[in-house]
Amino acid sequence: MLIDVEFARYKVMNKDIVINGIMGFIIGDALGVPLEFKKRDLFKNNKVTDMISSDRIGAKGVWSDDSSMVIATMKSIIDNKGKINYESIMDNFILWVSNKDFIAIDKAFGIGRATFFALGNYHNKRYEKIIDCGMKGFNYNGNGSLMRILPIAYYCYYKKLNDDEIYHLVKDISSLTHSHEISVLGCFIYVLLVIELLSGEEKENAYSNIKKYNYRKYFSLENIKYYDRLLNNDISKLDVDSISSMGFVVDTLEAVVWCFINNNSYDKCVIEAINLGNDSDTIGALVGGLSGIYYGNLPSKWLDSIVKKDYLLKLSNDYYNAIK
Repeated sequence: MLIDVEFARYKVMNKDIVINGIMGFIIGDALGVPLEFKKRDLFKNNKVTDMISSDRIGAKGVWSDDSSMVIATMKSIIDNKGKINYESIMDNFILWVSNKDFIAIDKAFGIGRATFFALGNYHNKRYEKIIDCGMKGFNYNGNGSLMRILPIAYYCYYKKLNDDEIYHLVKDISSLTHSHEISVLGCFIYVLLVIELLSGEEKENAYSNIKKYNYRKYFSLENIKYYDRLLNNDISKLDVDSISSMGFVVDTLEAVVWCFINNNSYDKCVIEAINLGNDSDTIGALVGGLSGIYYGNLPSKWLDSIVKKDYLLKLSNDYYNAIK
């Protein structure tokens, strides 16, 4: 049972697995942007299988808020020489929403309601502690902290943090914008899954292992129950019509794991994800992160179409060097 730190961790440490995960995430985001907010029925008989332009945004290869916040988080850790600095991360988020940095095109887009309000709290210095800026109500359990947690998963792995350290870091990072326990738990589950994959586990074993974890060590049973289909059942066995692709953090994480377990290559995973429609960019990104780590083999035609590809590759390389 995964209760302590020593659960098959720290087997794999190389640059490619960081770059593949980060770029896999960004590709999944860019693939999903044109399908965001569209109903799944539109793609049922005509799946999107390639990078296309967007009715809303324009050119193909454009990434959204998901990637912007991941990039902003990584840049903060790079600038702080491999250390976590909450003020620096939030400052970078402010630069992003101000259209000054971490954007694919000339302006930021896709910012969620909870993130917007939390950044307002930070900008206006409403709280003494930065981690108190996050939105606390149940209705603010969107996927806005889950979508940016991948760099923290790498950080936890390469810094060899124990379970208590992982929990407290994930809680604080989520709470910058989303502090409700349901959001924190979603981030924590995703981080544990990434750590399992980085440790060299087969994906089915990785999923099985995170289901065995003693989440009651840190979380209330009341909120753990929201993840019942994921943790106490086999989400991969459900029919696609049972999988929601809306922005509620529980729905998002279920969809991500469902796509990842039920497909056998990077491209199949992300194509499945984006064709769920609705919050297709976030689900595509999060699936892309997992499958980039697990499979690698990112299609060169997709990678080459990503806006600011060279900048992103260098940033990913710099991030690896900062945390290794």
